[in-house]
Amino acid sequence: MRAYLASSIGVACAAALVLPLALPASAAPTVSRTPALTAPAGESAVPGSTQSLPLRSLPSERATGAARQGLARSDVRPFSLVGIVWDDPEAELNGSVQVRTRAIGTGAWSGWQSVETHNHAHAADPGTPERDSGTVRGSTAPLWVGASDGVEVRVRAEAPRSGTGPAALPRGMRIELVDPGDEPGTEPAGEVDPATDPVVDPAGEDTAQGPEVPEGTDTGTTSGQVPAPALTAEESAASAVNAELAPLGATEIPELTKEQTDAELAEQFGEEAAAAKPYVGPRPRIVTRKGWGADEKLRERDFVYTKSVQAAFVHHSATGNNYTCKQAPSVLRSIYRYHVKSSGWRDIGYNFAVDKCGNIYEGRAGGVAKAVLGAHTLGFNTNSMGIAVLGTYSQSTPPSAAVTAVARLTAWKLGLYGKDPRAKTTLTSGGGNRYKKGTKVKLNVISGHRDGFVTDCPGTQLYNKLGTARSASAKYQGR
Repeated sequence: MRAYLASSIGVACAAALVLPLALPASAAPTVSRTPALTAPAGESAVPGSTQSLPLRSLPSERATGAARQGLARSDVRPFSLVGIVWDDPEAELNGSVQVRTRAIGTGAWSGWQSVETHNHAHAADPGTPERDSGTVRGSTAPLWVGASDGVEVRVRAEAPRSGTGPAALPRGMRIELVDPGDEPGTEPAGEVDPATDPVVDPAGEDTAQGPEVPEGTDTGTTSGQVPAPALTAEESAASAVNAELAPLGATEIPELTKEQTDAELAEQFGEEAAAAKPYVGPRPRIVTRKGWGADEKLRERDFVYTKSVQAAFVHHSATGNNYTCKQAPSVLRSIYRYHVKSSGWRDIGYNFAVDKCGNIYEGRAGGVAKAVLGAHTLGFNTNSMGIAVLGTYSQSTPPSAAVTAVARLTAWKLGLYGKDPRAKTTLTSGGGNRYKKGTKVKLNVISGHRDGFVTDCPGTQLYNKLGTARSASAKYQGR
């Protein structure tokens, strides 16, 4: 089994690639460092911004004495995503958050929209360098509101229980208004109407091929492809770790059939090593970080890996369902900026994202085939991966295209690590509200976030579809 270095084109950077068929002996996270490189002269700043506005105390609620904070209607610079952060990441916001926003163009104010307050379960594990960096803040889930230039906020603490004093709100609360910037040059695949989208049968013929690639879309496989414009040093490093799957600077990793996937593995690792992992599903199309326009200067430079990928935790992003699939890259850029600039994480927390049309996106940098340490399931980030389905699925049924995409992604990625999607696996808790640190926990290989932490995530409606995803994933693997 061969280790290899991903080569970059015209840039002296190489990141150590940790392959699924050649894993490090220790389960402890390992750090792959990329050289500090100089970006091309005259490079312009990547668009996107964050406005941070402090909330002000409001008179306590007369009937209960519950504490309140808020922000009166305010004119602000354009933004599309909102969230509330506070100083102490260990403090919880026990109460409700509602926002109203003014749409750019029409000038109309929305009704009050609720923001998911219990977001602390999406984070790096306790005791890890990312968690203990000193930059991490408490935060709500982000909410996608679309292009807006006005905002109003009200936060209310839980009403006190009988015999107790009023609950306090966290210190240092402020609203974060995120502008994702302009769309990247390549758009994701076309729209799918969730109301008419058929259920995909993985056992059928010519099924689960993912959204159709629009005519003229660059698949990253054209001979002699030259990335345009030139990649920055950070973009080169993030792309180089996928060099065995697509050219440097590719906006997507193209899908392969089962036969093509098996042939690629045999070419990379040799016939004998590939034969030892016969149940690897066909590789799905994956939009790279370059494809969705990630600003690679936002994240920390190094990539951090764990030993293996023994489980996949499925999440919903809780950002709401009011987005189109063409807007999904903007939603992702907003979540990424919110995780890094507002919440203080090293990178976006999820390893992958899936939109309502079934497009799959690369999440945290480090290589889509590798065991990249994420910050998605507090206590169980080691030896797992996190997949966020963009949207809120507590009451809304997830589109079948999204469920199918989860099945296709897990069939490939878990297959690389020899995992049966229908099986159980044992992970050791890093600490959380469901399992104490050090507890060995038997979990489904494809689990919902709530299986490792007391939370609503991934929403009841999406959680109820995980059985379907497990069965479909196993079929894609050929089991």
